[in-house]
Amino acid sequence: MENRILYRIHVTGFVQGVGFRWSAAREAWKRDITGFVKNMPDGSVYLEAEGTREQLEGFAAWCRHGPGRGFVDNTEVVEAPAAGYREFRIEH
Repeated sequence: MENRILYRIHVTGFVQGVGFRWSAAREAWKRDITGFVKNMPDGSVYLEAEGTREQLEGFAAWCRHGPGRGFVDNTEVVEAPAAGYREFRIEH
C-alpha cells in the first residue's frame, strides 16, 4: 500500500452556509480519505485530509472549486506527516 500523507487545507471565500462541509465529506468518503472538515470563526473552512498523494491531489482539486454553491476565493494546501485518522468526519 502506498504511503499515506496529510494535507492541511484552508479554503476561503463564500464557503459557509452553502453545504461545503457536507459535500467535502461526501468527496472524502468517495475517495477513501480520512480526516475532518470544520467551519472557522472567520468564515473559512479548514480540512485535514489523509490518504495517498493521488487521492489527496484529486481532493484538493475538488476543494479549489467546492460544491458548486457559494464560491472559493483561495485554497492553501500544506503537506504534513500522516496523523492516523480512521474516518472522515464533520466537526461542528
